[in-house]
Amino acid sequence: MSVRRTAPAAVQPKEFAFTAENLAWAKAQMAKFPEGRQASAVIPLMWRAQEQHHGWLPEAAIRYVADMLGMEHIRAMEVATFYTMFLLQPVGKKAHIQVCGTTPCRLRGADDLFEVCKHRIAHDPFEVSADGNFSWEEVECLGACVNAPMALIWKDTYEDLTAESFEKIIDGFAAGNPPKPGPQNGRQFSAPEGGPTTLTDPAVYAAQSKAAAPQNTGPALTDSDAKKPSVTASNREAPEPKAPLSKAGADKKPKPN
Repeated sequence: MSVRRTAPAAVQPKEFAFTAENLAWAKAQMAKFPEGRQASAVIPLMWRAQEQHHGWLPEAAIRYVADMLGMEHIRAMEVATFYTMFLLQPVGKKAHIQVCGTTPCRLRGADDLFEVCKHRIAHDPFEVSADGNFSWEEVECLGACVNAPMALIWKDTYEDLTAESFEKIIDGFAAGNPPKPGPQNGRQFSAPEGGPTTLTDPAVYAAQSKAAAPQNTGPALTDSDAKKPSVTASNREAPEPKAPLSKAGADKKPKPN
């Protein structure tokens, strides 16, 4: 995996500030947390700063967000350098591609994807293509190992890739028509390739439908039954009250046997 370093000073902006719209949004995020816990909003605020600043997060934006949240600058920097969702150097205008390089993806052909990146974009990670439209890097697990190999482009994952399908994805972004995210081999999510392989007998589902059907628990109500008044707490006949004992009766004690 490539080392997580910030961009050289030559490309770092000296200042950063949210637009009025983003500032209002950021304050709304901070208000979701109890007083004194505003630092919990560091990830969404830095993500919005990255979106505002051409798709990458400069040091000035990290310091700006830290000051808003009352955090030490180093604490915000720790978050930014830990999560690969934060891009710390300038990236391509049309797409920044993060290719998973962990074991499952390597075993399923991730090396071919890296070769495509080197051939189509640039030889080294975070080196922007000559036309300024693309950049790439290697990252750790992106959480869809069953669909290996895969890549993350901006916010979307593209899975079950081959060198050929990966080339087509890059072509789509280059033409301004990104393909649909998800598996690129036709399967549904993480289902088996070629379709379901278990519970394929229609009789299983017929039995389930029969069991779910309403059961006949007695004779159906007739129109005359429906017209009968129901017994409720308001119209139920109350039991006749017992006559109270007289004072003499109350004082009379039973005789012992």
